[in-house]
Amino acid sequence: MGKTTITIVFYSVFGIYNVAIAQQFKEKTLQTSIKEATVFLSGAQIIESGQVSIPSGNTALIITGLSSFVNDNSVQIKGEGNFIVLSVNTRKNYLTKTTQDYKIDSLEKALEKVVSKIDSDNARKEVLAEKMSLLNQNKNLGNNSNVSLVLLKQAIDFFELETTKIKKEEIELRKRSEGDRIERNQLEKQLETLRNKNKLPVNEVVVRVSAAQQTTAKFSLTYMVGNAGWYPKYDIRLDDIEKPLNMIYKAEVYQNTGVDWKDVKLRFSNGDPSQSSVSPELNPWKLNYARNTVFQKNTRQFVPSGMVLGVVYDQQNNPLPGASITIPRTSVGTQTDFDGRYTLTLPRGADQLQFSYIGMETQTISITGSEINIRMKESSSALDEVVVAGYSSKRVKRSSEYLTNSIDAEIITTSVVENQTTVEIEVDKPYSIASGGEKLMVDLKNYDIPAEYNYIAVPKLDKDAFLMARITDWGKYSLLEGEANLYFEKSFVGRTVLDANTLSDTLEISLGRDKNILVQREKQEEYTKRRTLGTNKIETRGFKITVRNKKSSPINLTIYDQLPVSIISEITVTPGNLDNAAFDTQTGELKWQFTLPSQQQKEILFGFEVKYPKKEKVLLE
Repeated sequence: MGKTTITIVFYSVFGIYNVAIAQQFKEKTLQTSIKEATVFLSGAQIIESGQVSIPSGNTALIITGLSSFVNDNSVQIKGEGNFIVLSVNTRKNYLTKTTQDYKIDSLEKALEKVVSKIDSDNARKEVLAEKMSLLNQNKNLGNNSNVSLVLLKQAIDFFELETTKIKKEEIELRKRSEGDRIERNQLEKQLETLRNKNKLPVNEVVVRVSAAQQTTAKFSLTYMVGNAGWYPKYDIRLDDIEKPLNMIYKAEVYQNTGVDWKDVKLRFSNGDPSQSSVSPELNPWKLNYARNTVFQKNTRQFVPSGMVLGVVYDQQNNPLPGASITIPRTSVGTQTDFDGRYTLTLPRGADQLQFSYIGMETQTISITGSEINIRMKESSSALDEVVVAGYSSKRVKRSSEYLTNSIDAEIITTSVVENQTTVEIEVDKPYSIASGGEKLMVDLKNYDIPAEYNYIAVPKLDKDAFLMARITDWGKYSLLEGEANLYFEKSFVGRTVLDANTLSDTLEISLGRDKNILVQREKQEEYTKRRTLGTNKIETRGFKITVRNKKSSPINLTIYDQLPVSIISEITVTPGNLDNAAFDTQTGELKWQFTLPSQQQKEILFGFEVKYPKKEKVLLE
């Protein structure tokens, strides 16, 4: 093999046309397979490679079977061999389809089974109808004078028994048939959805080369593909607050590219190529009188951190599996299951959900409650794409060579590679991920992290105490914001969101509620008073917080409460007894920190006084 020669010559559209007339290019298939996939939060970079024998002269090498969602502008070719690359083009092949979703086969078998059950039940219904007809034809024994009363009674009993059996079986068949019909309709609609998804064309790359003599050529093809990505997920376990926190960092991978990934080397990057790379620029801030200033009403609705769930439907109101649900401007997200259902833990400040699916319009809606169901709409652009027949080609510019830094992975499950602007986690073990398959969880890292533990309670808002873990120097773990499953003392206690976007040096993780710590907040009626002094009203409030530690060990506990803060001079707030609380005069926050021994109880008393004009009304409850 001679020295590697890679030359890409760019022509105008007319130049390519003239070359095509002047020189005949013999087409030859270049078989490639996917070797590596760098999965971003949205999208994936694929590396395929292959080898082919090139004859002397001009040859058009066709790389086919690529995903319909390849970004044409991202295609790059790296060649090795004694030949010249004349041009690289992409085109769509509408005659060949991408790999059929593996779910279609299983759904077709399930549908065949249901149809067989329906046919069998229908046949049984016919048998029962014939049996009932035969009984009816022979029930007039009473008209025969030769029949004794004993035989008549026996006939009546027999008729009643057999009729009851028939009617009972008919009822059971009717109920079962109704369920089978519903299942058949659901399977047929789901199959229709998946088959429509597979109507998209495949992409092809045409590499025109010229060789002085027959040679063996090696190629590496790199491109970006959509409809793939990953969500950071965590399992956080704690058996004893005297021990480090165990954290398993995982990737929930999805890919609906239409092409299966078989034994592929995976990398997970915290980058997102779908975001704009253009730095923002400030526009002039033009100040005007208030009467000439128009303010846009902020319609966003913020909800407290919690859980949201729901079902995603298509336009025919069928559940839509594999739809992506994300929270904009975060890495928190999930996909719907086979029944179109999803659950998602919300980080603080989350106010919108974004729904997306292949061939459907992406929708962003406000979070207005704990259950959000949505019906997706078909994308008109996606529909227009499918009606074109034959081949189409597109001329795009290519760089002369794809370059990458070779990183030797450590002999461990994964290794972290910190690039200039992104962090990648490289998985040592190859994975196979079917297109449109179930969500795949890949373990990335297992950390035992030293942490400080304490409990916090906000009895004004919640009667439970929460165990908190404080992690210092957490930046070295390269964590992303994501959902976390919590396990305390070997039991699942709930889910939370790991907020890795904080600028603080300390990362706080809520490990869930501890029912062995009882917290109660009561208004003290003897301190609740209202009186008039001159032109003002004065109201007094008093509260008692009671905490009991039922655990077998002492705990460090922080209690939060608050006093109201006046924003106008006519209203004044005067603190009363605060029971040695740390008091923030700007926010009104009260904080008590103490150690509570095992099986001990503590009471906290605090109060305040509010003075305001008696002609006004102030809400203090």
